[in-house]
Amino acid sequence: MYNADEVAGAPTAIICEKIWLAIAERRLRPGTRLKEEQLAEIFSVSRARIRQALTALERDGLVTIMPNRGAFVSEPSVDEARDVFVARRAIEQRVVERLCERANPKDLVRLRAHIEEERIAGRSGNLSDIVRLSGGFHLLLAELSGSAFLFGILRDLVSRTSLITAMYRSNHLHNCGPDEHLAVVEYIASRDVASAIKEMAEHLNHVEAELDLDEEKDQPRDLRTALL
Repeated sequence: MYNADEVAGAPTAIICEKIWLAIAERRLRPGTRLKEEQLAEIFSVSRARIRQALTALERDGLVTIMPNRGAFVSEPSVDEARDVFVARRAIEQRVVERLCERANPKDLVRLRAHIEEERIAGRSGNLSDIVRLSGGFHLLLAELSGSAFLFGILRDLVSRTSLITAMYRSNHLHNCGPDEHLAVVEYIASRDVASAIKEMAEHLNHVEAELDLDEEKDQPRDLRTALL
């Protein structure tokens, strides 16, 4: 997490990441109003800088900006949540197919090193790193697939998944784990396309199955508590 000195006068990228992490870690709830003046005070920046950050987050589907009302953390519906996972299964199937064809030893080293970072984060209980690295694994797969198109789509879907899991996941569950990631990588390493695709699909099914679509969503929505 960022300390007070890192937050003060933060650039747009840090503001975006700080808000994203607060959403992903369930400290900033869907539907929370993101008041420009309060965010500007929290981050010690101008309201213009805050507007830049909120616009960037809106492009990722994490924030909804309503004319004459302001910005709010997006509230994905149950149908949208299901659609996101349908889309992820299709995109990540293609990513895995490409990697089975083109992954080289250096790619596999990077993937295994990333998974080891996930294990370290898990052992330390660092939730910020767990959240960042679990989504980052899927983005690394897309990067190594060599398709900027697939990477761009998956980046958006991973961001939306973070919001969906923040909204619907049971508190005691994590949505993504290094053991399942490693199984995907081992199938990629052996060029076993069918098994890699199956393992990825089962992994995403597992993530989706952890969602509690009946969860009560009326939670505290205090910006200062969530972000500092």
